[in-house]
Amino acid sequence: MSRNMSFMLTADQIKNRTKTVTRRLGWWFLKPGDILNACEKCQGLKKGEKIKKICQIRILHTQKVLLCNMEPLDCVREGFPDLTEDEFIEMFMREMQCSYVEHVNRIWFEYV
Repeated sequence: MSRNMSFMLTADQIKNRTKTVTRRLGWWFLKPGDILNACEKCQGLKKGEKIKKICQIRILHTQKVLLCNMEPLDCVREGFPDLTEDEFIEMFMREMQCSYVEHVNRIWFEYV
């Protein structure tokens, strides 16, 4: 069974392959080598809607980190080269309804 991971907020970055890192509040079970379907939306589909797969990604590395501890290049890796680290963190907290010191799963991946 293949797993689907939603990239609803960053579908364009996945489509143009500028995103190589994602932060999640879960997905702790992932291991290097796992292959996932990157999708536009996986949950909250309306009646008749289907999952739209964009591409497949391979997990390279996962790491439990504090949201506030971003590496300097991670905004670029996340697909947001025009944001500062603080702006990215603010956006993440707003979208995921979490705190500045939340533990997140930093997932590094490549395109298959």
